[in-house]
Amino acid sequence: MTERYVLDLQDADETLGAVVGGKGAHLGGLSRIEGVRVPDGFCVTTDAFRRVMAEAPSADELLDRLSRVDPDDREAVRALSARIRRTVEEVAVPDDLAVAVTGALARFGERSAYAVRSSATAEDLPTASFAGQQDTYLNVVGPAEVLRHISRCWASLFTERAVIYRRRNGIDDRTVHMAVVVQRMVFPDASGILFTADPVTGNRKVATVDAGFGLGEALVSGLVNPDVFKVRDGEVVARTISAKRRAVHAVPTGGTREVAVDEESQERPALTDEQAVRLVRLGRRIEAHFGRPQDIEWCLVDDGFRIVQSRPVTTLFPVPESDDQENHVYVSVGHQQMMTDPMKSLGLSMWRLTAMVPMHEAGGRLFVDVAPRLASPASRAALLDVMGRGDPLVRDALETVLGHEDGLPSPPDTGPGGPPAADDASTPAEVDPAIVTELIERSRASVAALERDIRTKTGPALFEFLLEAFEEHKRVLGDPLNIRAIMAGMEATWWLNDKLLEWLGEKNAADTLTLSAPDNITSEMGLELLDVADVIRPHPEVVAFLQGVEDEGFLDELVKLPGGTEARDAVEAYLDRYGMRCVGEIDITRPRWRERPTTLVPVILDNVRNFGPGAAERRFEQGLRKAREKEREVLSRLRSLPDGERRADATKRMIDQVRAFAGYREYPKYGIVSRSFVYKRALLEEAERLVRSGVLREKEDVFHLTFQEFHDAVRTNRVDDRLVRRREEAFRSYRALTPPRVLTSDGEAVTGSYRRDDVPAGALVGLPVSAGTVEGRARVVLDMEEADLEAGDILVTPFTDPSWSPLFVAVAGLVTEVGGLMTHGAVIAREYGLPAVVGVEGATRLIRDGQRIRVHGTDGYVEILS
Repeated sequence: MTERYVLDLQDADETLGAVVGGKGAHLGGLSRIEGVRVPDGFCVTTDAFRRVMAEAPSADELLDRLSRVDPDDREAVRALSARIRRTVEEVAVPDDLAVAVTGALARFGERSAYAVRSSATAEDLPTASFAGQQDTYLNVVGPAEVLRHISRCWASLFTERAVIYRRRNGIDDRTVHMAVVVQRMVFPDASGILFTADPVTGNRKVATVDAGFGLGEALVSGLVNPDVFKVRDGEVVARTISAKRRAVHAVPTGGTREVAVDEESQERPALTDEQAVRLVRLGRRIEAHFGRPQDIEWCLVDDGFRIVQSRPVTTLFPVPESDDQENHVYVSVGHQQMMTDPMKSLGLSMWRLTAMVPMHEAGGRLFVDVAPRLASPASRAALLDVMGRGDPLVRDALETVLGHEDGLPSPPDTGPGGPPAADDASTPAEVDPAIVTELIERSRASVAALERDIRTKTGPALFEFLLEAFEEHKRVLGDPLNIRAIMAGMEATWWLNDKLLEWLGEKNAADTLTLSAPDNITSEMGLELLDVADVIRPHPEVVAFLQGVEDEGFLDELVKLPGGTEARDAVEAYLDRYGMRCVGEIDITRPRWRERPTTLVPVILDNVRNFGPGAAERRFEQGLRKAREKEREVLSRLRSLPDGERRADATKRMIDQVRAFAGYREYPKYGIVSRSFVYKRALLEEAERLVRSGVLREKEDVFHLTFQEFHDAVRTNRVDDRLVRRREEAFRSYRALTPPRVLTSDGEAVTGSYRRDDVPAGALVGLPVSAGTVEGRARVVLDMEEADLEAGDILVTPFTDPSWSPLFVAVAGLVTEVGGLMTHGAVIAREYGLPAVVGVEGATRLIRDGQRIRVHGTDGYVEILS
């Protein structure tokens, strides 16, 4: 039975995680790397754990109860997990299992001291490290004590923290088993942790060594501050030496104790620079073996290093793959598109196939490499200017990268005052407003032609057709007339804000001047849902029915109710125009409103409750009136200035231009999403054929294939199901990652900062995108479907894309974590006259739902009120 319950570490490797757990598998792998010394020992396998659990049938019933407990009910989780631990610890270790363990101890030294360490099968995974979730016991002496501590390790699978961690990572308690690693104890002079990538910045070329005297428990428990060495390219580039007044040492009879460090040694480095460099060299070898950055626990004994654990660092954002050794600087596409969630493989590949510029993929997100433009002085200033106007955090992050010694060339010095400010009233080139109508007609005709031509295409011919359609997609998007129309509105906005601040001291004047601008498809989408509410409001039975709706077929049920036919027709007409939209709409795999109309029901009901009839028309007329009043006021004040007539004339031309083109800014995205929904419906029909042929389990599996892989599947009638499951798992892991605004090819994630000193202490700083000040109740909304808004609430959310616009009509202000001056949320906030601050780092964490806050949309900060 020895072979079943015990396995020497040297016989374990990464393929045996199900037998020896994550820690045991990694230690076995480590022991095979040349030059890496791992303390001798053995694993008590998961077979032993299953045998013990079988001896405790009451644990099975308790696990059933635990699976039904709400994960947020901490008290219930705590009580049940404690009962399971007691049950496991009280099981007597079966005789044959005890014989196997004591036999292994006899081989390694029965009276030696051992470290007894938990090694769960869901541990040290590439996507979840489980660091510190289960127990470790040091300096355990004697077979009886080793067996007792093995039982305690088995029980530690059910600590409250481990149970909650598994729930958060979507791991079922019953699928996890516990092995135990028993190793000869090491009594180190110093110990600590080595990260082969900087855990703060993510830089893969900088390793960080934390070091202290004695056993590593002093560092892990926070008893002392460690010495910290940063090592790059074989040399220590930074060090912090701490006063280490306490250390943890082994006690001869077993266990550990805390001791005082003598005074003359407290500020002595735990490692020399040479030792730190040597340790990092060892770490690089381990990193190469496992193929990803590692979090390594080490001990120093007689100037030699012992490695006692290595696990993947799961918190680092992945770096886009590159086939060269050049420096790359990647800017997040998601931050520009207001969708920082990960995308599935089909969505990523189709966005790349239809994008105007090359894109790079990492962590389920897309990035654009701006290094070539940064490296050229001719294009650098223009890039920084455009980025800065859109999102100052991106500009600051890029300037931070430019300041690195080994980065790209430094930006040109513009002198102490920067470029001189223009003092004249010269305006951007005027563009004929008639092109807006022409462009909208072109877009509609293009989508109609796509819908007509795709109907006859199936099988491989569909994919060939789509590749041609993607070229038309790019042609429409890249039409010089389209670019000119978009830029006309943006340049007029910038000119008005710059000049009216300079001449009149007016901040963000364009925000009011663009209220109720024509041809804004996204703001119309929000107002038209108010019109839908007007149709539904007079019919109480329809309202009552909608309050209980869960099934997506509810529209067919409506006709059975008084007023239901009118209600259904109103919703259907709305979906005909806007049913291709949804949250995260740049990912083709996201369910559209037409596919999941229940998404709109809570918003419709909020509109029924919060507004009266005719609200949409009143909102539009009110905005128009404010814009006209602002225009008259601004022009009157300008005319009273020296050279006022010329300034007023130039300003009037720019007001006309911004009103003519500001609304069109939203139409190209509408066109893209309209086309994408046509692609999606055709592709899902192909997926359904693959399901009927038994090639796929379910049609949504194709979302985890790239466009080319989907094409190949249709052509060959074969799909690698293992690939689909791997992609599915990877997508889940990407959801836990926060994408940076800027990412370097060294892996450094750069967030940027506002560097402002004009904000009150304690306020949350952001980017002002829609003028005005408002105070109200914060509603922190992470999912549009769960929004429950009252008039006067302030919406606080990670990001908004056009699909959130229907919520904007019900709120008084907006705060987001992501966004820029010209992103959709900012455009619509201005259109509806909502004070808005975007780019507020950590807003949904720092602002609690229900708190009163004050949003300063003109100055760009948020105050949390008592």
